[in-house]
Parts: sequence; C-alpha cells; structure tokens
Amino acid sequence: MKEAQFNRFNPGDDKMKGRPQIVLDIAGVLLSNMSATCWEDMAEEYNLSSDTLKEHFKGIKRELWMGSMKEEQFWEWLIETYPTVPLNRAKEIILNAIVPLPATQCLEGWSKLADIHLLSNHCKEWIKPNMSSINKFAKSVTISNQVGLCKPEIEIYKLVDSFLPVGEEVLFIDDQEKNLKSAKALGWTTILADEHCNWINKLHSKLL
Repeated sequence: MKEAQFNRFNPGDDKMKGRPQIVLDIAGVLLSNMSATCWEDMAEEYNLSSDTLKEHFKGIKRELWMGSMKEEQFWEWLIETYPTVPLNRAKEIILNAIVPLPATQCLEGWSKLADIHLLSNHCKEWIKPNMSSINKFAKSVTISNQVGLCKPEIEIYKLVDSFLPVGEEVLFIDDQEKNLKSAKALGWTTILADEHCNWINKLHSKLL
C-alpha cells in the first residue's frame, strides 16, 4: 500500500492534547464537486450528451479514485471515447470546475480549536492547484488515488484513524451520506455537508 501524504505529530506534545479532530472530505466540502458542472459544459461545447458523459465517467470513476487508472490513462480513455474533444480543452474544463467553497475560509479559525485532517476520493493531480492554501492547516492529507483505498470502504477510514491521537473526539464531514456509515462504525461523530453550507454552523457549534 502506498503511504498517505501526512505530517506526523507527536502524540505526547501537550499542545495536541484535548483537541477535537476534524476529518473533512474535499470535493463537495472544501472544493466544488467537478461532476456538478464539467460534464454539462463539455456536452454543451461539443454537442455531446451530458447523461452519457456522466454514465461513462461513473463506469471508470472507481478505478481512477483507487489509482488503478492513472491520470494520464484517464485522458487517453477520454480522448479515445470522445475524439472530438481536444485534450487541452478537456483538461481546462475539468480543472476549472474545481474551485474553493466557503468552508476554506474557516480552516484557519478551526485549526486554532482542533486538528484538521483531510480524507477524499479524488485524483490528486486535479485538486493540487487548489491545495496549497488548504494543506497548511492539515495534520494529515489522505487522497484515495494515492493510497489505493476508497470511501465508503472502512479501510481508508482506519488509515486516517491511525493518524489521530487516541481518545479525542473525531468530527467527520462529508457531502455523501453513504460515506458516513464507516465513520460512525469507528465512533466518529458525523455531519452531512449540504450544498447551502449550513453544516458549517453545525461544526462551529460543536467546537465552541
């Protein structure tokens, strides 16, 4: 198994004791979910069916998220499947669909009250342009295609759990309800992220 990307900290450090642990999803929580717009934009621009694009992506998404399909293989698949779509434009459409959400502005404040960890099903290469301002607040960053594990399977949650100090409260936020079950099985408190960002107030209330 590949190692998750994380910054180790000393569990014996007094500054780390008694701090809640926040585990945040990235897509749909900190950054926009690319699927919400990119397939519609690509379909409109190149006279394709957005439903077909979504179904085709759904068929290979797990391979991509697990890292068994590398990023360059995805682009090869896309251009082979849709030869009328220029490669450079396809990359531009997908990357432009991934933008920061309001919660990113809360990370600095949360980091003063809790330790922040990131757990995401994603292609690291796609979110990298937006991660520099996010990573600096995180104690650990676990991206599915880097570790060969994928939510909602519990193994990726256990990997993140191994980075957390024992005995501290863990708050897990994800925008997909199916991803909350495994977190609950580990005893984490879960919050479902909604598109109107009401979940931010729920998290605030648990930290203050």
